[in-house]
Amino acid sequence: MQGNLPPEAQEKLEELQELQDTAQQVAIQKEEAETQLTESQNALNELGNINEETTMYREVGGLLVQTDYETASENLQEKVESLELRVENLDRQENRVREKFESLQEELQEMLGGAGGAGGMPGGPGPGPGAGD
Repeated sequence: MQGNLPPEAQEKLEELQELQDTAQQVAIQKEEAETQLTESQNALNELGNINEETTMYREVGGLLVQTDYETASENLQEKVESLELRVENLDRQENRVREKFESLQEELQEMLGGAGGAGGMPGGPGPGPGAGD
């Protein structure tokens, strides 16, 4: 079917496919960052349950290096804050990609003669990036 499309419609379709790939990549990155954030928050909560005099270690590359409670707490708090910002940024990026995708999809449908023209388009996005969130 793609061979029968006008060049401008073909370009829009290719853009849509690229945006769909981008949306998938952003969703994967966001999921990974959310997982790391949850793990870091859990570690920070657990840190609150242990005695400040307990000997602790942190991982540096492949090594475990002794650290103190205060340093461990500060490092975890910084990591949590950094991951919260990353998740927020990825969420905004995901929304921008979704909006651009929907806009391009509408443009392509108009080019092809209305909503019915692109309804059977292969590789359609379904409910859109992040719809399962």
